[in-house]
Amino acid sequence: MTRETSLPRATDGSDIVSVVVGTAGHINHGKSTLVKMLTGIDPDRLKEERENRMTTDLGFARFDLPDGRTVGVIDVPGHEHFVKNMVAGATGIDVVMLVVAANDGIMLQTREHLDILTLLGVEHGLVVVTKIDLVDEDLVGVVILELADLLRGTFLENAPVCPISSTTQKGFPEFKAALAKVVGQVRPRDATGAFRMPIQRVFSSKGHGTVLTGIPLTGQVKIGDPVEVLPPGATGKVRGIQAYSRDLERARAGHSTALNVTDVDWKAVQRGMAVCAPGVFTAEQFLEARLTVLARRRKPLRDRTMLRIHVGTAEVLGEVVLLEGAKTLAPGISSLCQLRLTEPVVFAPGDKFIARLHSPLETIGGGTLLGASKHRLKAGKAFVIERLTEKEAALENPDDGLLVALDDAKKALRADAIAKLVKRPKAEIDDVLSRLSKAEKVVDVSLGKGGPAFVSTRLFEDARAKAQQVLREKHQKRPHKLFVPRADLRATAQLDDQVLDVVLKKLEGEGTIVVTHAGRGGRGGGSGGLEGVRLSEHQVQLQGADAEFAMDLVTLFMERGYAPPGKEEAFETVAGLALENPGRAQEIFHYLLERGDIVQVHEDIYFEKSRYEDARKRLVETLGKTGFLLSSAFKDDLGTSRKYAIPLLEHFDEVGLTVREGDGRVLRKN
Repeated sequence: MTRETSLPRATDGSDIVSVVVGTAGHINHGKSTLVKMLTGIDPDRLKEERENRMTTDLGFARFDLPDGRTVGVIDVPGHEHFVKNMVAGATGIDVVMLVVAANDGIMLQTREHLDILTLLGVEHGLVVVTKIDLVDEDLVGVVILELADLLRGTFLENAPVCPISSTTQKGFPEFKAALAKVVGQVRPRDATGAFRMPIQRVFSSKGHGTVLTGIPLTGQVKIGDPVEVLPPGATGKVRGIQAYSRDLERARAGHSTALNVTDVDWKAVQRGMAVCAPGVFTAEQFLEARLTVLARRRKPLRDRTMLRIHVGTAEVLGEVVLLEGAKTLAPGISSLCQLRLTEPVVFAPGDKFIARLHSPLETIGGGTLLGASKHRLKAGKAFVIERLTEKEAALENPDDGLLVALDDAKKALRADAIAKLVKRPKAEIDDVLSRLSKAEKVVDVSLGKGGPAFVSTRLFEDARAKAQQVLREKHQKRPHKLFVPRADLRATAQLDDQVLDVVLKKLEGEGTIVVTHAGRGGRGGGSGGLEGVRLSEHQVQLQGADAEFAMDLVTLFMERGYAPPGKEEAFETVAGLALENPGRAQEIFHYLLERGDIVQVHEDIYFEKSRYEDARKRLVETLGKTGFLLSSAFKDDLGTSRKYAIPLLEHFDEVGLTVREGDGRVLRKN
């Protein structure tokens, strides 16, 4: 039995070690009895467990280290029918006590539990040989030798081996000392990052309401903090916190925790969900992963096998799709894959998962989650393998992970969206983005509008190259067209709008491209209102009948002054090419608009460039002197009718030159 310390208990939980100890091993090997000896608490909390003397679900307890600090304990079931419950508990374990009964030796679940712990990335533990009072010393020695063979090459290869008897308590003091030493060697869980706790239990407490229990994997939470339960996304606030039967102000990663949460119906929550910091995590169904098949398995894993996938405390069915081209995955071999789940789960890149056959129930492997996909991924695609390999490599460096996530998004993202993508707090993301900006690894493409929005520098440079490539191809395909419409460029290059804006601005500033800028209301000034783009070296030279037709059109519009013809009337007047090749005539007219020789001010009202500029100059000069000009006076000054004067004035309003006041105009104040 443990001695209750007389030291005062800290309400912030600072005297709780952020390390959780858990049991593992075959049924009836004495795991629960060991926990009771260590902690004084019977971990079998269910009536049927105590009546049948068989653990079926997770049990929880605590013990005190010699220095008075508290450590949590999880007791897991050993029966093969309850492996899913074992995995739910093992997810939060930092130190394992692998229990083997001396009178039984190594059994089926001994091996399976060891496999599961290895796949989950547990690195610390010790081996406890129980029931030594039931056999002679020689048999105990045989069991220890067998364990040495089993554990060779595993994380427990050099772990302490502690023979004990729960009846006589022989070896128990040595076991406690060894356990305390192992716990002291474990690096406590880091409490930074966004709070996330896979839910192990949920119940309603009289006078308190919904209580959610589990072991936070990342971050910390305090009373009054908002939280989100995923899925389905219910939100509430933390009303109270307990860890190891003590009321606390704060809970952190590595503490076995109970949260009293308001505004969340306990009946709508179940094991497998997660309680998280709001707006950071999402529940996903298409998971990207690296899967390793257990070496001791006899058969290879076939592509598209339906498996039971364990993530956090969740167990869901899912199809495994091998992505590297193979149709089977041999024992001991790993592969990038996509897990297509039947239900969404909450996770973060780097989380471990366990894969078990749907039938028969058998652990076949597991691995590491890399990210989530919006769509089904196709096997054998080089770009898919490259992207997932980058994600895998980025797990070692969170900053690289952010850059990979930005590349994957293929569009500009603000800090809050990036935080949700990489499952990290926004405040942390702000610092990372500042650091990456100084290192020129990300580009802000917001142009000062609505706050910073970022893309990776690599994606930006790819977009820059793609835009130039598309322009070059468009010019080659239609050499008689001077400009490529911006919308056409964006659609063909498949670039994010914000990214394209900054790319064009940069290329224009370098003199690589020429851009015609749209004015207010959609029709611009000297380039006919078309928002087009062209490479600087691209020019169009009309020759022969084309050049003659173009010159005749410009001359006609110039001669008609401020009573110009509509397009079709102009074609009928000039005739020639308009009759012989109407399609080519349309292209030449469009070219004149692009070049600015003819300016469109309304649906079918066009002016020759010099006439347009003269009208603009007169308007500015008159308003500069008088401050106000009636529409009728403008009409009379041009010697035209309202049919042309009013659309022209409305056009100047649209491009931001003037503002209408009553029946007249004033200059717009910039």
